[in-house]
Amino acid sequence: MTLAFHIPTLTTERLTLREPREADFPAMLAFSESPRAEFIGGAIGRKWIWRGLLANIGHWAIRDYGFYSVDTHEGDFIGRIGVIYHDQWPEPELAWHLFDGFEGKGYAAEAARAAKADFHARISAQPLISMIDVPNTRSEALAKRLGATVERTEKDPDGDFHVYRHPGPEARP
Repeated sequence: MTLAFHIPTLTTERLTLREPREADFPAMLAFSESPRAEFIGGAIGRKWIWRGLLANIGHWAIRDYGFYSVDTHEGDFIGRIGVIYHDQWPEPELAWHLFDGFEGKGYAAEAARAAKADFHARISAQPLISMIDVPNTRSEALAKRLGATVERTEKDPDGDFHVYRHPGPEARP
């Protein structure tokens, strides 16, 4: 697949953050149907996962940033991490989700740091937020490891969520 616009490829010690691909769809679908998708809307159905893949590509086309698909250097597609800014959101969000079996290895922090640094280098120095469901203690722990602090708690129809504020690019978590 060749896109009509450029999505940078980022490389860390153990990971490659790359453009979304049609080949990512089966893993995204499996993630959506697993308990791990609880905090991003749960199982939403095949057509919505497909639309989500296409929307991510469109996000990149419109905003010049978005979710990276994250692979290990061994070639495992382990999740999606990046900066997203959807309609009606207060500001850009550093967000992540890892697929089953890849949590607890530091991959999310490694990829999130790379995606954040890329956003700050190419797009804006503004500090980012992460919106995390109150019961999602694993994501809260990751936000804290990245140096973010709780700024406020908000409510939506799906429940309460914390808004974490990440330090700007001059800070080192």
